[in-house]
Amino acid sequence: MQLQVLNSPFNQEQAELLNRILPSLTESQKVWLSGYLAASQTSSVQVTTEAPVTEVPVASTGQTISKDVTILYGSQTGNAQGLAENTGKTLEGQGFKVTVSSMNDFKPNNLKKVQNLLIVVSTHGEGDPPDNALTFHEFLHGRRAPKLDDLRFSVLALGDSSYEFFCHTGKEFDQRLEELGGTRLSQRVDCDLDYDEPAAEWLEGVLGGLSEAQGGSAAPTQVTTAQTGQSAYSRTNPFKAEVLENLNLNGRGSNKETRHLELSLEGSGLTYEPGDSLGVYPENDPELVGLLLEEMNWNPDESVTVNKQGEVRLLKEALISHFEITVLTKPLLEQAAKLSANKALQELVAPGNEEQVKAFLQGHDLLDLLREFGPWNASAQEFISILRKMPARLYSIASSISANPDEVHLTIGAVRYNANGRERKGVCSILCAERLQPGDTLPIYIQNNQNFKLPSNPETPIIMVGPGTGIAPFRSFMQEREEVGAEGKSWLFFGDQHFVTDFLYQTEWQKWVNEGVLTKMDVAFSRDTEEKVYVQHRMLEQSKELFAWLQEGAAVYICGDEKNMAHDVHQTLIDIIEKEGGMSRENAEQYLADMQQQKRYQRDVY
Repeated sequence: MQLQVLNSPFNQEQAELLNRILPSLTESQKVWLSGYLAASQTSSVQVTTEAPVTEVPVASTGQTISKDVTILYGSQTGNAQGLAENTGKTLEGQGFKVTVSSMNDFKPNNLKKVQNLLIVVSTHGEGDPPDNALTFHEFLHGRRAPKLDDLRFSVLALGDSSYEFFCHTGKEFDQRLEELGGTRLSQRVDCDLDYDEPAAEWLEGVLGGLSEAQGGSAAPTQVTTAQTGQSAYSRTNPFKAEVLENLNLNGRGSNKETRHLELSLEGSGLTYEPGDSLGVYPENDPELVGLLLEEMNWNPDESVTVNKQGEVRLLKEALISHFEITVLTKPLLEQAAKLSANKALQELVAPGNEEQVKAFLQGHDLLDLLREFGPWNASAQEFISILRKMPARLYSIASSISANPDEVHLTIGAVRYNANGRERKGVCSILCAERLQPGDTLPIYIQNNQNFKLPSNPETPIIMVGPGTGIAPFRSFMQEREEVGAEGKSWLFFGDQHFVTDFLYQTEWQKWVNEGVLTKMDVAFSRDTEEKVYVQHRMLEQSKELFAWLQEGAAVYICGDEKNMAHDVHQTLIDIIEKEGGMSRENAEQYLADMQQQKRYQRDVY
C-alpha cells in the first residue's frame, strides 16, 4: 500500500521518503517504530472507564483491528493491580492505546464496545472474587451480559495452590468470556504465589496474540515489577530493614502473644500510606530444617541449585531461607508421588480422592509427608526442585509515616498449635516472637493497597471494625488523622479475649479519645463475660446511631479474619440497615453493595 498526499496527513516530500523506507523494514522494526512513536506521545497509562476506539486497517483482509486494549483488574491486596498497570505500560511501549481500570470502576455496559480485553484477577478466600471485582463478576455471569462475538481476550489468574479453589475466579472469567462468544488472544495463565515468571510468559503470549491479529510480530519485551515511589527496593528486591523494637503487647497471663515490631526504613527510599501492607520474607525454623535433614539423611553442606537462574546454595541454607516447608499443596503431593514407590501416596493422589487430599493438606507439613510416605528414591536436589519458593507474608501496616518518619510498625499475632502429635509454629510470627532481636534485619517491601484507603475528604466520618491484630491499620489511620488535623468523626469497634491482658495499644486509644482524635470507641472482650460478646454484638447495640452515621456518608472499614469475623460483621451491617432503614433484605444488601461501589465499604481481610 502506497502512501499518497491525498490518503495521509503527510506532504509530498514526506510521503515519498516514507514510501522508500517502509518496504525495507522488517516486521519487528515496524512494531518497534510504532511503539516508539506511541511512547513519545504518551507518558503514562490512562486510568479511565471508557475506551475510545482506534482502528487500524489490515492489508490482507481489509478488516479493521483495534489497537485499543482495555485491562480490567480485580485485586484484594494490590498484586493484580500492580501487574495490570505494568502490563499497560509494556503494551503502550509496543504502540497500543491502553485503558487500565479496576473492575469496580468499569461501566459494564461499555463491555460491548471493547475489542481487546485483558483480565488480571486474584481469587480471594474460598474461591471468591476480590471485593472490587464482585459487581463486574455478577454482571458478567448474569442475564444482562451481552454477546461478545467481536471480543478478543486473555486472563491472568492469581491464586495460592494451597487453597482448594486455586485461581477459581480467573477460571470463571475465562470460561464465561468464551461462553459469551469471545476469542482468546492467548491461553489463560494461572499463577501461584511466586507469579513473576508465569506473568511474564502470559504477557509474551498476549503480545503475540495482539500482533498476530494485526499481521505483525511483537518485539521482545521485558516486564517490570511494580515499585513504590522512587525506591530501588521492591517485592523482587527487598530492603533489609533493621529491627528497632520488638515488644509483646499482651499482659502477663494472656492466652495470646502479639508482637509490636518497629522497623527502620532509613536509606531505603520506601514510603507508604495508611492502609498499605508490608511484605516480609521470613526464614524457616532451623530446628524444623534439622529434622528434615535428619529424616532424609541429607548432607546439610551439599550444594544445590535453587532456581531457574542457576543460583547455588548450601542445602541447609536453602531450606531455611529459600523454600516453603510448612505448607503442603496438591501440586506438591502429585510431584512427590513421582519420587516415591509408596502405594499409599499413589492412591492418595489418584483421581477421585480429592476429599482425602484436602484432609491431608490440613495440619500436615513437609516433614509429615516425608515420614508418612517413605522410602524416597529422590536426591536432595530432585526433592527441593518440587518445593515452592518461600512466599512473603503480608501484614497491615500499623503506623503513619507522617508520624513516624523512616519507620514502619507491624502488629503480629504469634501462631502456635498442635497437630498430628507435633507442635506447629507460624513461620514469620514465631520468627518475630522467638528469634528476632533489635539490631537484626528483615527483608521487606511495601505492598500498596488502593482498596483500603482513608477518604480523600478528611471531614468524612469513618467507622473502623478491627478485633485482635485487625486493629493494626486503624492505628495507622488515627496517627495520620492526628497529623493532618482531620475533623471528621471516627468510631472504633475493637474486640479480643480479656480487657486486662489483651487490649492492644490501650493507652494510645484512650489518649485519642480524650483528645478528640477518636470520637467514639466500643469494645468487646469475649472471655470476660459468661456469654461471649463480639464486635458485631456491640454494633447491634448501637444500631440506630451507626445507621445515622451511614446516612451521613460515613465510610466503613473492616480488618481481620475473613471466614468468621468479617462474614459476621457483614451480615450485621445488613441487619442494621434493614432494621433502622425500614428496608427489605434485598434493598439492605443493595445499600451495602452501593457503599462498596462508592468505596465507602472497604475490607482488609485474610
